[in-house]
Amino acid sequence: FYTLFTASTIRHFRRCTKTAYDYWHDKPLKTYSLIFVILNVLHYLCNIMKVLFLVIGKTVDKHLTALINDYANRVKHYIPFDMEVIPELKNTKALTPEQQKEREGDLLQKQLREGDYVVLLDEGGKEFRSVEFAAYIEKKQSQVARRLVFVVGGPYGFSPTIYKLAREKVSLSKMTFSHQMVRLFFVEQIYRAMTILRGEPYHHE
Repeated sequence: FYTLFTASTIRHFRRCTKTAYDYWHDKPLKTYSLIFVILNVLHYLCNIMKVLFLVIGKTVDKHLTALINDYANRVKHYIPFDMEVIPELKNTKALTPEQQKEREGDLLQKQLREGDYVVLLDEGGKEFRSVEFAAYIEKKQSQVARRLVFVVGGPYGFSPTIYKLAREKVSLSKMTFSHQMVRLFFVEQIYRAMTILRGEPYHHE
């Protein structure tokens, strides 16, 4: 619940309350002004978009972990954001790549909810420049009612079931990165997108 109270959320609350005050401050029944504000805020809380970053297996390298956590904490100043790690499978040497993808797909599905807008980080997905990705996130904030879920698969990618569940695919690069390094690159891009949308001096064209 705490993550809802980000800087962007507070700014939206201020706009909500100012709109309510401007409309109602001359009205004789000022009690309704407070009711209007409360309902407006509750409506916003129920419909605010949260970004969920879903990955399989913990990040092994402690340096990567530190950087990922740093950028994740920065992102939380702008939007509700969480990164969930699904425990990796055990005894994978006894599985074929297809079997491993299927089992990982089952674990991923258990983390998804009805209404989630699922986007796979996949080499076959659409590529964006950073400013374009920022615009993409801004657009999704007005379109996605609950959770925008970005998913990184295991070392062999995704099962057919997960591909069917996905609404979109996004590629970070035509190059191939380890599924561990992609985590850092993606969280940094989310942070970069937020600074672009706020006009802050982090991104340079």
